[in-house]
Amino acid sequence: MTDRHILITGGAGYIGSLLTSELLRLNYRVTVLDSLLFGGESLVPFLHHPNFHFVKADVTEPRAIKDSIKDDWQKPDAIIHLAAIVGFPACQAIGKQVAWKYNVEATKMAFEQASDLGVHRFVFASTYSNYGMSPDSKPVTEETPLNPQSLYAETKIAAEEFLLGQKDSSCAPLLFRFATLYGLSPRTRFDLIVNQFVLDAFTKRQLIIYQRGYSRSFVHIRDVARGVILGLEAEQSKIRGQVFNLGTNDGNYSKDDIVRLVLKRMPQTIVEYKDLTFGGDMRDITVSFAKIKNVLGFDTTLDVDDGIRELLFALKSGIIQDPTDMRYRNAQFIVQ
Repeated sequence: MTDRHILITGGAGYIGSLLTSELLRLNYRVTVLDSLLFGGESLVPFLHHPNFHFVKADVTEPRAIKDSIKDDWQKPDAIIHLAAIVGFPACQAIGKQVAWKYNVEATKMAFEQASDLGVHRFVFASTYSNYGMSPDSKPVTEETPLNPQSLYAETKIAAEEFLLGQKDSSCAPLLFRFATLYGLSPRTRFDLIVNQFVLDAFTKRQLIIYQRGYSRSFVHIRDVARGVILGLEAEQSKIRGQVFNLGTNDGNYSKDDIVRLVLKRMPQTIVEYKDLTFGGDMRDITVSFAKIKNVLGFDTTLDVDDGIRELLFALKSGIIQDPTDMRYRNAQFIVQ
């Protein structure tokens, strides 16, 4: 039995709700702080749990984290900061000022509150979008210069720069650049490429593909939760001020590869390719995940086909009855 206490901002979301479940299973105490922008149904299974505490609050409030600590619990050992406006379409829709407030200013406030509370580590969710386009087609590493192609990536880089400037703080920052996620969670998202492809192939028997030849990197959400927990449990000397790409070398795929995997499960699907030029998240990269494997011993357990199979099962069996509902999306429009 552990007495360790983890506070998750954005804990009702796609990653946060699954991470909450995993941490409770491992006997952590978990406080979730969330404004419930996409509802809170994902947290219902945990409400009865003696190690679970929920506070509805907005991370842009200066004392949101300090005021959320349960009186009879010890202060958090770590804060996992997931709360953000996630993805380039969502950031584009709300504009630079609001995106900056939620993704940069709120991160600074969250870290400052963590330091004041004496929290030992601060885990930050960033993105491999920060790399943009690979200039020489070589796999990008954590040392590769960042080349943001979207407002979303710009906000994440600004937050990273702030946190990396705090590496000598008593609160150790740890930064994960997630690959593109897929798979089921208590708050599943269908505006992510693999999940959206499966949904479109299942409901419309059709896929419309933009940016056809582009390569991206993919990781199952359950592996992301495992990676974050490894970061929580690693010796502080290994993680302080470190950036890790979180994913697997086996998860580097082109969009055509993903289409082939979807067609393997749903061969009746019609595929249509379209050209589209837009001011958005132009990612065409292969990512190296050697560092997280070497330093934290992380490797993935699931692949894209596993994700496609579980999503298809949830749709076919009616576990997710209304997958086109907006609560399963952070933004209306994604470029496939």
